[in-house]
Amino acid sequence: MQRARYLWQGRIKGAMASDMSNEPSPGDRIAKVLSRAGIASRRDAERMISEGRVSVNGKVITSPALNVTESDRIVVDGKAVRAPEPPRIWLYHKPAGLVTTERDEKDRPTVFASLPEDMPRVMSVGRLDLNSEGLLLLTNDGGVKRRLELPSTGWLRRYRVRINGSVSEARLDQLRAGITVDGLRYQPMIVTFDRQQGANAWLTVSLREGKNREIRRAMEAIGVTVNRLIRVSYGPFQLGNLEQGAVEEVKGRVVRDQLGLMDKDLGKDDSKPTRVRRPVNRPVAGKKRPG
Repeated sequence: MQRARYLWQGRIKGAMASDMSNEPSPGDRIAKVLSRAGIASRRDAERMISEGRVSVNGKVITSPALNVTESDRIVVDGKAVRAPEPPRIWLYHKPAGLVTTERDEKDRPTVFASLPEDMPRVMSVGRLDLNSEGLLLLTNDGGVKRRLELPSTGWLRRYRVRINGSVSEARLDQLRAGITVDGLRYQPMIVTFDRQQGANAWLTVSLREGKNREIRRAMEAIGVTVNRLIRVSYGPFQLGNLEQGAVEEVKGRVVRDQLGLMDKDLGKDDSKPTRVRRPVNRPVAGKKRPG
């Protein structure tokens, strides 16, 4: 009888331990914390962890399946990770000829190599392809990046598009209704014919999600070719008169209002945006930019 009682108590303790093990650990995943602190993207942070470059409380970790809190001491490549900065957003006027990546296998000029040296580590919100130009949002916060990229935000991306030749309203109606290209369905676009300019025509195109080269492929599907593409707005953020190659930080209050962040998440709010001007990157010498 006594042995049965001990067995029953053991089962209760085991069940309690099992229940406790199923409870979520406090804190956030280590890769998320590293991304939030501006060390690397989540994917790169996971790679750094697998390479044994990250330690927590003096112990090297090799798996990203670990939650950490503010009390944990995190070290990357021998340097302690500081507390994350408040979320920040910058507007960048990307010139054509730059790749929106940190490293390029073809050794082409990149957006990040062209940013001012005193910029903190930032990530791009989405991408603009090599030959596209205009507004590119940058942020120091991985969570903000993912939130702004989600189609569920409902924010319009608006582009000025120059095509070679002319196009009828009937063909543009195909884009307005939504079009399928090579098995890939593109959502309906808002398309306005602006003007004919010699052999070219200018359109304004707006969409709520931007698949890779979506506008170029959709235009090719209706028989025209894009020879210039400029993003002029991303949701409430406008390119305005920001010069090519220039960077302007969005005021903290605007970031708060647009993203629904609390004052404590933003830190100090400067009264004026920070603008950094630098010469336009000309990656291909002697090549005339389209006018």
